[in-house]
Amino acid sequence: MSHLLIVDDDPHISAMLTESLKAEGYTVSAAYSGTEALLLLSKIKPDLILLDLMLPGMTGEELLPHIGDIPVIVVSAKTDVEGKIGLLLGGAADYITKPFNMQELLARITVQLRKNSREPASLSFRDIVLYTDTLTVRIGTEDVRLTRTECAILKLLMQDPDIPVGKTAILDKISLDTPDCTERSLKQHISNIRRKLQAVNGEDYIEAVYGIGFKMRS
Repeated sequence: MSHLLIVDDDPHISAMLTESLKAEGYTVSAAYSGTEALLLLSKIKPDLILLDLMLPGMTGEELLPHIGDIPVIVVSAKTDVEGKIGLLLGGAADYITKPFNMQELLARITVQLRKNSREPASLSFRDIVLYTDTLTVRIGTEDVRLTRTECAILKLLMQDPDIPVGKTAILDKISLDTPDCTERSLKQHISNIRRKLQAVNGEDYIEAVYGIGFKMRS
C-alpha cells in the first residue's frame, strides 16, 4: 500500500489524519515542521505528501521546492485564490482548505496516487525529452524546468506531435491537472514554453496553426 507523509505542526490534526489514513490501509509517517520533513525526506520517499503551510521554521511554501517529484496535496487554512494558484504553479498537485471533509481528502489522495502510477516517465520528440515526473525537459545535456501547467501543455502536444490541438481542446484535456490555466492565460503559458526551449539552442519547437491551435514543429 502507498506510503503517505503528513507535514503538520498541529498534533491533533496529524493524529486524526494518521488514524484515518491507516484505517484505509496506508502506511503513514509524520513530521511537525518543515525542517523535520526535509530531514525525513533525505531518508524516505513517500508516494504522496499532505503539506500544511504554516509550519515552524521552514514554512510549507519554502519546503515545496525541495520535495521534487513526489505529489503534494496542500492542506491549509489559507483561502486566498492567488496563493492557491501560486502553489499549484509552484509544484503542488492539489489544494484543500481546512476545515476539510475527510472523504473528500481521501478521494483527492486516490486521484493523485492513480495519476502518478499511470503517468509515463518520459516523452520524446526530436532532441527533446520531457520528464513528466520532475516537470523537466532535457535538450542534449541541458535541463529546462517547467511549471506544472507548462508541463501539461507540452506533454499534450508531444503525445501527437503532428496533429494540431485547438485551444479549447488543450484547456479541456489539462483542466484536471491545471485548474489555474484559462483561455486568457493559455497563450502566455505557450509563449513561456517556447521561450524556455528556445533559450537552449535557438530552436522553436512549437508552431501556431492558423485557425486551429498549436502543434510541435516537425
